[in-house]
Amino acid sequence: MSSWFEKHAATLDKALDACARRYSWTAYPESPSSRVHGTELPARGRREFEALLGERFGIGLLPGHDGWVGGEVSPFSREALGIRYPRLDVDTAFAAARRAWPAWRDAPVRERVGICLEMLARAGDPLALFVNAHATMHTAGQSYIMAFAGCGANALDRGLEALAYAWKAMRDVPESADWERGFGGPENARLEKHYRILPRGPAVVITCATFPQWNGYPAVMANLATGNPVILKPHPNAILPVALFVRSARELLVEAGFDPNLLTMVADDRDHQVTQQLLLHPDTAIIDFTGSARFGSWIEDNCRRAQVYTETAGCNSVLLESTDDLAATVQAIAHSLCQASAQMCTSVQNIYIPAAGIRSGQETVSFDAVCAALRDAVDAHLCDPAKAAVLCGALVNDGVAQTIEAMREQGARRGHIVRDSAPYAHPDFPAARTATPLMLAVDLAAADLYGEERFGPVSFLIRAPSREAALADATARVRERGAITSHVYSTDTQFLRHAVDAYQVAGASVACNLVDMPINFAAAYSDFHVTGLTPAGNACLTDLAFVTSRFRIVQAKWRSDAR
Repeated sequence: MSSWFEKHAATLDKALDACARRYSWTAYPESPSSRVHGTELPARGRREFEALLGERFGIGLLPGHDGWVGGEVSPFSREALGIRYPRLDVDTAFAAARRAWPAWRDAPVRERVGICLEMLARAGDPLALFVNAHATMHTAGQSYIMAFAGCGANALDRGLEALAYAWKAMRDVPESADWERGFGGPENARLEKHYRILPRGPAVVITCATFPQWNGYPAVMANLATGNPVILKPHPNAILPVALFVRSARELLVEAGFDPNLLTMVADDRDHQVTQQLLLHPDTAIIDFTGSARFGSWIEDNCRRAQVYTETAGCNSVLLESTDDLAATVQAIAHSLCQASAQMCTSVQNIYIPAAGIRSGQETVSFDAVCAALRDAVDAHLCDPAKAAVLCGALVNDGVAQTIEAMREQGARRGHIVRDSAPYAHPDFPAARTATPLMLAVDLAAADLYGEERFGPVSFLIRAPSREAALADATARVRERGAITSHVYSTDTQFLRHAVDAYQVAGASVACNLVDMPINFAAAYSDFHVTGLTPAGNACLTDLAFVTSRFRIVQAKWRSDAR
């Protein structure tokens, strides 16, 4: 229905302008505050979430439904959600997608994009955002505020950004052209040419456990807009946030007169996983994956027949060389160590500090004193349990706690513990699985410890012989393991330029001297999230390359006088 395009045309135009000019903007509500929404809407959102618990999730008639799966456990209450989702036969799901595909493939680009804009608008409705916030909180472990914003407005903006780039890429392809050229004869050859955008085919989108919507929305929008049917495969620990979106989107597709099997969800559990079956299916034409570096590498190596887009993990670093304001600097770094219990792809892990210390104003601050300042800054963030709950949330699974235990033992043996990790008392959920940051001081010789991602609130304060050695090691990790965020703090202009160049040549983006803001934040329409140049992922959110290979252009041409 073209009216949906007209309804959201101003939003799409604004997104295109924001992408072109790279400024700050959001199309969706970011704050769950009752001052914005009143008290009834948040309460209703919670009631609607609670009504889902212990029930079979109604998502409409799905193809190949042959049972029920589930097993999500809240990281906060530590109780099973008890929600059961339809279990689908993989072959049947693909067959249904292929049956649904032709009408969507042949629909005008304007119509497809309009429907996608309406999907995002419905997911961004305030009530839907409140339900989604509780669903995300009790599956992914994010705090309520983070779940509302990070997996609400911020993720939706990434979806809209991808949709804007898809529209831009397809709009650049004309429907037809008149062509004329002389070849030495008495008359010029005149041709009429027609161009057609042809999508690749069914796309499989694998979402992660901690931020399922962050990469999920962009992948779904990029695929659907360019004409490809989508099969979503959520992580077994975080099915509900994906299921809520799929249900809403399928209802819209029916309303628009299309087969809802253009968008399906294949859920599984840890005992009966179907991810590889989906990825290796002969009908899979596109793969979007967010998750571990090991499995991402496996996909890149073994699924070459499909167009593959990955975002995995890396060794995000901070190089602390000098600063004019040590207190503000360590506060900014400490915030990243605490935020979402360092379960974000942008969380920093490796903090490089020269062995001789750093300059702070006119003083030299020793390595040990810098470590103490960072420890104290973390403690200051966590001294109030209510603030700690908002900032840290909960650990998404027991594996994160096991990583902390393993790194505590290794760190004490290979270096020393600057700050030990311990649970904090969540004021609303006494049983919540929580942990504060573990901070370990090590030398460059411990590269086997810090040289890969240690998912969760674990960081390494790395004593480097010099600032040059610190930079060389940090950029070596970028090349070997990848990085999604990198930071340098320095008042030396020449060194700062050198550091930026070294990180960028290694394939990483870098931020300089950020304070007084969450340094983890990746801004839609402005930040090119992941470069695609390191092992942290082969794709970027969001650029034209994220969308253009999801379709190809075929053409027909004939003599103008032959018709």
